Amino acid sequence: MSQSKTVAFYTLGCKLNFSETSTIGRQFTDAGFAKVDFDDRPDIVVINTCSVTDNADKKCRQLVKRAKRNNGEAVVIIIGCYAQLKPEEISAIPGVNLVLGANEKFNALEYIDQLETSSTVVQNESIKQTKEFVPAFSIGDRTRSFLKVQDGCDYFCTFCTIPLARGKSRNASIQETIAEAEKIADTEIKEVVLTGVNIGDFGQGGDENFEMLVKALDEVEGIDRFRISSIEPNLLSDSIIEFCLKDSKRFVPHFHIPLQSGSNKLLKAMRRKYERELFANRIHRIKQIDPSTCIGVDVIVGFPGETDEDFNETVDFLKDLPISYLHVFTYSERANTTAVKMADPVPMEKRKERSKILHILSNKKKRAFYEEQTGKDMVVLFEGEENEGYMFGFTPNYVKVRIPYNEELANQLVVTNLSEIGRDGNVTGLIREVVTV
Repeated sequence: MSQSKTVAFYTLGCKLNFSETSTIGRQFTDAGFAKVDFDDRPDIVVINTCSVTDNADKKCRQLVKRAKRNNGEAVVIIIGCYAQLKPEEISAIPGVNLVLGANEKFNALEYIDQLETSSTVVQNESIKQTKEFVPAFSIGDRTRSFLKVQDGCDYFCTFCTIPLARGKSRNASIQETIAEAEKIADTEIKEVVLTGVNIGDFGQGGDENFEMLVKALDEVEGIDRFRISSIEPNLLSDSIIEFCLKDSKRFVPHFHIPLQSGSNKLLKAMRRKYERELFANRIHRIKQIDPSTCIGVDVIVGFPGETDEDFNETVDFLKDLPISYLHVFTYSERANTTAVKMADPVPMEKRKERSKILHILSNKKKRAFYEEQTGKDMVVLFEGEENEGYMFGFTPNYVKVRIPYNEELANQLVVTNLSEIGRDGNVTGLIREVVTV
């Protein structure tokens, strides 16, 4: 087909996907394509998919239909985890023209001229062939940047398809990663979020490791904040905690640590690499050093074999921990995982009921954490988006703050008094001083 002029992107799933979408987007704009919004009748639509839950698969199908409604002649390209796991299923969706697996997604431009809107092409190698680490970072989409520091996973938890979708754990060297961070430092971005599938596994036992990376990134000039997106509890060492909370110039007091279950029986069935006692130790160590640190936790409800007793054990465990919020995932059966073959599936209604209970607990934990922060003056990085006359930003320890919209404060670090918690659950801020302009 002749080269099209406009391209739009839609990203489903995690921060890692956002970093890769942004990098692929820069490839298109560097090649002369104009980036437009999804609903602006683009000539090419690239959908970066997730496959952590069944809902993400359904969302992909909906987006293909929407793209074709916007422009019946649009070329629709599907990349991401869903594209790697189920390429033939995607190619059967009416309107899809190109399906690119993990090895091929960064080469989308090479396939454009070969495509016709009436055909579907699948380029998808075995995930065992995916060995190269491709650097990526997001820019221009948000106030902060997502910097990909690691990809793939060697853990093979029984509920997870990610190792099948992204391959073995791998990364660039610290020197190469610093070079990517310095590219971000040359922009106006003030906060960088480190992202990957299992970022604590950086180095895979070689001469370099995640702690060394953190300490090297802390020396990068031009970036005000670094935030760790998510790290396994067994890989979050005392020395990493102590460096980030006591010695670092740029790493903020915020950790997101996946738990998945408060039952050791279920953690073993999930094939996790720790028990609840280690998890609790990590939480208490963080709070011992800095009580104001924000701690987010991932939890799965409805895993096969989860009894009422197991679930209540998780609830009680979380109630007693000084955590700040939960990300609650309702277990969904995924093909090619061990868990899908396990006995005693939990009825869907019970899964939903348990999810609701943990969402209520999360709201209580978050409000309690926010109440501890009110009255303090903290530096907030404000986003540029206007929402019903307000703008929002985050403190270093991830408190969401709301102020009346002021365009001049977008992407600025502002000393703000956290005055009170509003009806929407966010904190109302009073401006004290603009730190950066």
